[in-house]
Amino acid sequence: MTDLAPRELRVLVAVAGEGGFSAAAVALGMTQSAVSHSVRGSERRLGAVLFERGRSGATPTPAGERALAYARRVLRLLEVMGSEVRGAASAAGVGAGAGALAGPLRIAAFRSAALHLLPRALGRLTERHPGIVPEVRIVREVGRGTAGEVLDGRADLGIATLGTTSPVPPELVGGVLVEEGYALVHPAGHPAPRSLPLIDWTENCTSYTRDWWAGQEWLPPATVQAEDDGAVLSMVSTGFGMAVMPELSLVGAPPSVEITDLGPERPTRSVGYVTTPELASSLAVRALIRELRAIAG
Repeated sequence: MTDLAPRELRVLVAVAGEGGFSAAAVALGMTQSAVSHSVRGSERRLGAVLFERGRSGATPTPAGERALAYARRVLRLLEVMGSEVRGAASAAGVGAGAGALAGPLRIAAFRSAALHLLPRALGRLTERHPGIVPEVRIVREVGRGTAGEVLDGRADLGIATLGTTSPVPPELVGGVLVEEGYALVHPAGHPAPRSLPLIDWTENCTSYTRDWWAGQEWLPPATVQAEDDGAVLSMVSTGFGMAVMPELSLVGAPPSVEITDLGPERPTRSVGYVTTPELASSLAVRALIRELRAIAG
């Protein structure tokens, strides 16, 4: 039998989050021996070592990382179940209130989406459902990105870049919210902007159309790598160089920069959402997706 009780799942998550058995025991109000006993029982039933024990604490093994992702997602579903059942009871007149949505809604988003797409959607969402408490984390859209946060159970929904090079992971569901084009950005009034050094940032590499980029003879290799799109825009505005950037990153661009259209063959990227199949049917996630679509549309 591999069934683990919610209490055992909470112990696993606490050990990983606190970095050790002693700290997890304090956080949970348990003894260290009880925490150790619980973890050993979980490992025995799952048939794998979940933590590397050492003087510096406890570190999840690859098997442990997989178990923790499921543990966080199961615990989150239990929270959602309780919230929605209580809401349904309230709506039926069994409890107080009118069955309004309530509780935390965890969102992972990359920087430009968090700045320019998400706030309006959350404003509309919380106006309609004031009991919802959005918890937003800014995540770099590189590697596993925001989708990884959802897979690992740290977020209910992720705002992600989608496409052939970064499709929706098979374990998740999602959809495109907006298709945005790229533009050339350069210092306003510069007589020869294409002669300037090219500025880029790591997240940009996963989203532009690589074939288009490689086919532009006028685009030199990037000689400056900035931390994020905000830093790129700041450098361009001071005359340091030029950049090729997506539309979301250019919202609110200062007058010191000029945005030049790259024509009908310009690269584009798809910005969308990802969530788990289970949470996709939850009321709060469905409500947020509706607002995101309304804003993007």
